[in-house]
Amino acid sequence: MDILIIDDEANLRRMLRALLEGEGYVVREAGSAEAGLEEVRCEPPEAILLDLLLPGMSGLEALPAIGDLAPGVPVVMMSGRATLNDAVEATRLGAFHFIEKPLTPEAVLVTVQGALEVSRARDLSRALQDELGPEVELVGRSPSINRIRELVQRVAPTDARVLISGESGTGKELVAIALHALSRRCGKPFVRVNSAAIPRDLVESEMFGHERGAFTGATERRRGRFELAHGGTLFLDEVGDLGPEAQSKLLRAIETGVVERVGGGKRVEVDVRVLAATNKDLRARVRESFFRQDLLFRLEVVPIHLPPLRDRLEDVPLLVAHAIRRLRNRHGLPAPHITKKGMEALGRYPWPGNVRELMNFVERVAILSTGKTVGPEEIASFLPPVRPSQASVPSYQEGDPRSLRERLDDYERSLLEGALQGAKGNVAEAGRRLRTDRANLYRRMRRLGLWREEDEGVSGQNTDDLP
Repeated sequence: MDILIIDDEANLRRMLRALLEGEGYVVREAGSAEAGLEEVRCEPPEAILLDLLLPGMSGLEALPAIGDLAPGVPVVMMSGRATLNDAVEATRLGAFHFIEKPLTPEAVLVTVQGALEVSRARDLSRALQDELGPEVELVGRSPSINRIRELVQRVAPTDARVLISGESGTGKELVAIALHALSRRCGKPFVRVNSAAIPRDLVESEMFGHERGAFTGATERRRGRFELAHGGTLFLDEVGDLGPEAQSKLLRAIETGVVERVGGGKRVEVDVRVLAATNKDLRARVRESFFRQDLLFRLEVVPIHLPPLRDRLEDVPLLVAHAIRRLRNRHGLPAPHITKKGMEALGRYPWPGNVRELMNFVERVAILSTGKTVGPEEIASFLPPVRPSQASVPSYQEGDPRSLRERLDDYERSLLEGALQGAKGNVAEAGRRLRTDRANLYRRMRRLGLWREEDEGVSGQNTDDLP
């Protein structure tokens, strides 16, 4: 972690360098505001210690220039002769904190650590916004997405905890960000914890923080994600992967609004809205004694379930258009024109990786396609082969206006179209793939509107075997 000290007292700079380097920080020095600005211009640090009274340009005069060169970098002001007006003015100009000389090691270390942790939380939120773009949009017009959109708009302004479930790649994190963006906490941090990616022995440290010396490698005090999210939203992704001890502490933190750092006894109050997501069946995990039932009840005040993309294939064209806009606006990639037949081919694929797989596919097409248009043949060349397990029957969706017969016909139609596409229109080969005779296949194709006498490959054939 890179810290810049701007002070005209060489002895003070040496003392601060020794103190901070002893804690593992990388330290740079500047003896004037002008030299400090040049250091910031060359390489912005992660935090700055800035003296108020400097020869030439003062610290107060340098503050706005630092903000222009390195927005978001926390600046800690130092002075032994500051007035209340100076402190107020420094805060107005964007200073993170104000400490008085003579400096004490504890005050310096605690202030610097706090500045770095706030900066880290801001970086997490900024990276998240850069990844998803300025617009938080739930794309689609299917009944299920319309219901989710309405539910998000109703729940977001409250502080209710929400459990977001669904398969990987369905957009659970996007729903969590939409809930944060539409809430009264939108100007505060959005802090994400990927429970599955943190080693079990470090989960508590990541979520609740730790004191220096709490365990091997804990060389400095660190605030956890709960403290970093104070006033904002904490998103617990893959919450079903938390171990028993972490579940117990999470439950206590949610119930009391108080956390304790690992290795410390100090109770820290936090104001955090908790959103959680999982791709597991938490009720089944409760029955198997892998997840606490009381924690599930606390997290699932409002449940939101995201359907897999195969259950809302009518949204594929809108999602493709959205992906193309993002590629064009944010990455400068060419916008492939997918023909109507090509789009129909996309609508027949089951998308086991859900929306994430579709977004990656569109980017792959934009990079690798050599023509101006992309048809079904090129679509098929870019898509992986469909495994039988992927072509599963769509699950029941409440509010679907289709009758049972219509739903079964739609599923059967997609099976036949997929088999015909894989067989390149050869009906006999499609029948072999579906393990049915050609007469039965023709009968079903005619009933579903997939066969006409004038169709290529059928006209002129011997139709004695047709019903």
